[in-house]
Amino acid sequence: MTQFPGVPAPGRTGPVRLGERAARTLVSELARINDPKAALLVGAAPESAVLAAAIEALLPGDTLTVVPGDSVDAAALREHVTAQGRWVADRVRVVDSLAEAEPAAVVVAGEALVGTAEEARGVVETLSKYLTDGAVLSVAAGVGRTAGAAAELDRQAALHGVGSDLVLRNQMPVRIHRLRFTPADAAAAERLAPAYRPSSVPLTRDMHIDSNGVAAAGIALGLAALTRLARPKSKLWLLPALAAAPVAAFFRDPERDVPEDPSAVVAAADGQVLSVQRLHDERFGDGEFLRIAVFLSVLDVHVNRAPVAGKVVDYFVADGGFVNAMKPDAEHNVAAYTVLDTTHGTVVVAQRTGLIARRIVQRAPIGTLLARGERFGLIRFGSRTDVYLPAEAADPLVGPGDKVVGGATVIARWR
Repeated sequence: MTQFPGVPAPGRTGPVRLGERAARTLVSELARINDPKAALLVGAAPESAVLAAAIEALLPGDTLTVVPGDSVDAAALREHVTAQGRWVADRVRVVDSLAEAEPAAVVVAGEALVGTAEEARGVVETLSKYLTDGAVLSVAAGVGRTAGAAAELDRQAALHGVGSDLVLRNQMPVRIHRLRFTPADAAAAERLAPAYRPSSVPLTRDMHIDSNGVAAAGIALGLAALTRLARPKSKLWLLPALAAAPVAAFFRDPERDVPEDPSAVVAAADGQVLSVQRLHDERFGDGEFLRIAVFLSVLDVHVNRAPVAGKVVDYFVADGGFVNAMKPDAEHNVAAYTVLDTTHGTVVVAQRTGLIARRIVQRAPIGTLLARGERFGLIRFGSRTDVYLPAEAADPLVGPGDKVVGGATVIARWR
């Protein structure tokens, strides 16, 4: 049996249990790799939601090695896998111990880490030995009651993190980290599907609300309740109550059909094209860039998406003002720059603030591989998003005044 210090056995009553949403987030890296791949799940039980999510994520050509958790009978786990049918049994192999496993492209710790920082560090160090070059280790820790393990994973994420998600809808909230200890090739991003993001709360099959919107709407409703309690005879409580719906609607996050054409460059945001111009910017290199600027009104979707597939190699914020994003002076507004390394050269997405927009959210740390059309951040309340492309490698397909849809409209094409 596999035994890790500080990791509760799946069959026992532990401080952290991973539900369906947390499990799906934990195996998201496995689900987004389209190429045939080998995966390793360590610490599983027949009733494990993580095992079910990992099996569901398998594609033809994939293999999954499963190591039972402490006190889990390997024979019972094999019987459970066999009962899933021939398709699953042919792709999933249950071993008795971690020593029998081979290195994999994705390694998943099937149980949330608890205990001390030293114990959590030992688990990470052990599992990292089973990663192939550029592979990802996905681990989780509870928020609030597992301070030692959670703090150690935060430290590991600061050094090696390529993604982190907070899952609130769990028996106990958990934070899931994706760690990469060796560099990944930027070209690998072209073989990825957009990652599953628990930061989007589903309303319908095609419409989500970003977690920022849920929080903002909750604050508005909380203010309404407090106002009603403080002044029961007043109608002032109606103001924040009625504001909750439009505030949540501002953070809507619809599903988009991303073009499959590998030569397509898609819009990074919804809105209206302000300008298409060629320029030099020494911050990104010596070559000439094609910049396509899009203005987002308060009525547009403000979730930002990667225009191309690539690897995040730099991220920085430039100080400035808060001029109306439609005016030329918005060039000098506060802006966050996400720099991508791609097979066609350097691509940059600039998230610029506006007159009302004062908050930029960027969720893709350095080292992250982004698929084309993948969500990576948002800007609150009216703004501008610029895409910089190598001028010698891309031809624009839009012009000033055109309306574009983030993740769907092709704004340029690689030559």
